[in-house]
Amino acid sequence: MHIHLDKEKCIGSGQCVLAAPEWFDQDDNGIALVLEGSNSEGAADVVGRAAYTCPARAISVDPD
Repeated sequence: MHIHLDKEKCIGSGQCVLAAPEWFDQDDNGIALVLEGSNSEGAADVVGRAAYTCPARAISVDPD
């Protein structure tokens, strides 16, 4: 799975962090970050939910 985060689109709502805190965090400006080394087991549903809840549609997921 490849997670694409468009930081230019991110508005810092934090919905991705609420939906998938093991996959996303926010920097000091509130812009989302994808966390490295997250456990991929069962991740498609969780990351998909985070992408769905993003109001800016800044997250997309490509299954590998």
